[in-house]
Amino acid sequence: MKETPENILKRFWGFDSFRGSQKHIIEAVLHGKDVLALLPTGGGKSVCYQVPALVTDGICVVVSPLIALINDQVSQLKQRGIKAVALTGGISFEETNNLLDNCLYGGYKFLYLSPERLQQEIVQERIGQMNVQLIAIDEAHCISQWGIDFRPAYLKCSILRELHPEVPFIALTATATDRVSKDIMANLQLRAPLLVKDSFYRENLIYSVSYQENKNQRLVQMCQADGASGIVYVRSRRKSEELALLLSQKGISASYFHGGMSRDEKQKKLQSWLQNKKQIMVATSAFGMGIDKPDVARVIHYQMPESIENYFQEAGRAGRNGACAEAVLLVSAHDKEQLLNQFIKVLPDIAFMKLLYSKLNNYFRIPYGNLDEETFPFNFNHFCDTYELNTSLVYNGMRLLDQHSVIALSQNFSHKTTVQFLASKNALFSYLEAHSNEAFILQVLLRTYGGVFEYPTRINTVLIAKKAEVAESTVFTTLKKAEMDGIIDFQHEKQDMELTFLVPREDERTINVFSHKIRELNQLKISNIEAMLAYGENTSTCRTRQLLAYFGEKYSPVCGKCDVCLRKEKRSTNELKSLDLDILDLLANQSVSSLKLIESLGKDREVILQELQFLLEEGKIIITSNNEYTVSK
Repeated sequence: MKETPENILKRFWGFDSFRGSQKHIIEAVLHGKDVLALLPTGGGKSVCYQVPALVTDGICVVVSPLIALINDQVSQLKQRGIKAVALTGGISFEETNNLLDNCLYGGYKFLYLSPERLQQEIVQERIGQMNVQLIAIDEAHCISQWGIDFRPAYLKCSILRELHPEVPFIALTATATDRVSKDIMANLQLRAPLLVKDSFYRENLIYSVSYQENKNQRLVQMCQADGASGIVYVRSRRKSEELALLLSQKGISASYFHGGMSRDEKQKKLQSWLQNKKQIMVATSAFGMGIDKPDVARVIHYQMPESIENYFQEAGRAGRNGACAEAVLLVSAHDKEQLLNQFIKVLPDIAFMKLLYSKLNNYFRIPYGNLDEETFPFNFNHFCDTYELNTSLVYNGMRLLDQHSVIALSQNFSHKTTVQFLASKNALFSYLEAHSNEAFILQVLLRTYGGVFEYPTRINTVLIAKKAEVAESTVFTTLKKAEMDGIIDFQHEKQDMELTFLVPREDERTINVFSHKIRELNQLKISNIEAMLAYGENTSTCRTRQLLAYFGEKYSPVCGKCDVCLRKEKRSTNELKSLDLDILDLLANQSVSSLKLIESLGKDREVILQELQFLLEEGKIIITSNNEYTVSK
């Protein structure tokens, strides 16, 4: 007699009962229904496919986007005595073959793999031979071009439906709007699916937006407050290293995590944080997905993310143990411009896409109407420099050409050249005097990049060569010599992309085929940024209510604990009205910084900063070019 789902839950997870809609989802899967499950972060999504897979015979195939997520899931299953295997990158053909054999004959219950791995012929062939009882698509929003983290390879997950047409599918995600949900169901070819959506409301999680002129100062204060475990999210690798160094210098145990690190380094830093040897992890956005650390008490966004979906998913990594936790978004006067520069001004429009496609063909001398299936080595920086094109626009444009099968880009594209000066400034000056041939190139490097004494800084060797009016090879020779002389640390991993043209050259007609998609995607990204900015600027609606409304929950309760709710509660008091008058009185004849206002008024800094924001919105005060406040004239 087969075990019941409740028995499985108790035996392997130690819980007596299911949470939320878990049981409803599991019963549907066991009855052979397709399911789309929209559950909040920490809502127990994995249990929804792991339990039914253990109730039935056969294997469950799980498609998941990140190696870290896959390894974490497989490790947890193995710790529970459940046989699971992962097909990740870096595995040889022979090892892949052996692992697939184990799935066929070794009694394994779970096969985890990435959508890219699923495209391999040997993988598809072996999965077709397996006794598959359930197919799970995790982080399913990646399948939709309208969702965050769109992964083109996810669009081909429907091959599993062809391999096992009668096997039920379960798609799971914690961030999906109605549009994304419909896209998931269509792309996966779900048949009359059960759509389950639990409320994304997290009672223990307090959202707040904190307006700061000096983010570093506020960040240090929050991290020093209670010694609690936390994550600080930033948008660049350099910023993650900068802030980790800042916190460490202030006596806070901190580390950093980003995509430019080696696998071993990532693993060491992750384990150090998971084991609470490091209090704070400063990280870029990919960090934390699928990582089970329930005691994260605070998630701080030092910089605004590009969408509500990203923010909500990352903020949701706090308080997964049910204890009170907070998600804080730090906002300054410059954030809007930075967000627009990083995400909106680098969106390639139709005119640029046509220009880019034409230049690519000219660069490789492809005749009109011709399709040459040769794979070309492609020096990205040289191409951008040759046609004086913005590198971010070109990179985004080439990704679009790749996604729409106009070109194929090699998966191994990376071009990382970093420099850090090791010598003291006096030693460097002596070196420059003694090496006149190398001096000018090193001086150009110093003038072009700040921070090269503090941390490894990514540089563009084509740009340096152009400014120094020398060949790029001369720049490399100079840097290599300076490294051998102990002046710099020089890291160069030149593995430029390869490019294959997939359709005959037809110039504008080639781009016109999918131009409407580009317009729609650009508009979506603009809408995402506008929604994120609106969240930061809205000081009249409860933060929780704002976020839940974005995901279609129209009647959510006010939380009573966010900065908006607390401010409304305080706003009714005469004390705040008196504080407003005191601020206006101090600013009547002079411009004053927020720091001096806090010192002069002797009130809580958060209260004063909130009142300054209120007076700005009311038009009673303005911010000067020196970041000081003064009364509006």
